Amino acid sequence: METTAQEISSLIGREVYSKNGIFVGEVDDVQISLDNEAITGLAVSSVNNELFKGWDLDGKGILVPYRWVRAVGDIVLVNDVVERVAAKDQTDE
Repeated sequence: METTAQEISSLIGREVYSKNGIFVGEVDDVQISLDNEAITGLAVSSVNNELFKGWDLDGKGILVPYRWVRAVGDIVLVNDVVERVAAKDQTDE
């Protein structure tokens, strides 16, 4: 279990990019399901203000569902759905 804890804590501070290369933000924390013993989301702070323009984040970050994560390495790569969600919200205004 110690190895798992180290792997989870190693996510903190990693930059998050969409698969199209757009900077999303930086992993600040992880959301874990204790029942399933699995990561369910990434709390992302320092979000890209241009990507989330018009969102009232009030200095807070976003929660990215872990199912959107494509790869984890030096960075965290997520589906472009983050871009589509951000763009949809901007067009709804």
